[in-house]
Amino acid sequence: MLIEHLDPVASSLFSLLAIASLLLAFVMLGSGWLKNYLYAFAAESWVIAIISAASGFYGHYPELYVIAVLTWLFRGMLLPYLIWRIIHRLDVNREIHVILQPSMSLVIGALFVMFALAVSNRVATVFHLQLTVAVLALTVMLSMKLIGFLMLAVRHEAISQILGLLVLENGIFLGSQVLVPGMPLLIEMVILFDLLIVVVCFGVLVRYLKTHAGTTSSLDLKRLVG
Repeated sequence: MLIEHLDPVASSLFSLLAIASLLLAFVMLGSGWLKNYLYAFAAESWVIAIISAASGFYGHYPELYVIAVLTWLFRGMLLPYLIWRIIHRLDVNREIHVILQPSMSLVIGALFVMFALAVSNRVATVFHLQLTVAVLALTVMLSMKLIGFLMLAVRHEAISQILGLLVLENGIFLGSQVLVPGMPLLIEMVILFDLLIVVVCFGVLVRYLKTHAGTTSSLDLKRLVG
């Protein structure tokens, strides 16, 4: 496993990048402005692209350089651009219907991180992964998944929900790059193209809802509109 052979400098680099990804997820959780979500997601994707390149360098996986470039292009540039076009055309700037205030969301997010840390320590003990960077990678992966679920649950604006889904997927992708970086290149590319198709289909759906139902908030959708 790559993380078992990292020197202290490389371990510190992976730890710093993983923590930066988690902090950017908290930026999304603590803001009510959709463009802030988008900028934080793009920055988070760039950090994950750097993690992929670093995994390729330290683990001698040349295919991960391709993954890093594709991640930067698709997750860091193309997907944010497509979502920005949706925001711009629909003229939706922020969450209107808020279940939890950003401050309460941050508190719950912090509790999720503590829970993820406890679970990661337990998993690391069972699988004899006592390295700090392994525990940290597991913690960040689980935390980002829980934060993505939280965004899906407490945000009603459709654009926030798709970004929550992308954060959740970013967490899985980050964990795989650190813990099992040798995943086949084809699988990684299929995942990236799946995300592109999801966002494009979602954009068509949101514009349809805006035109026929007059809203993009799931809270206002009481019935199916045909």
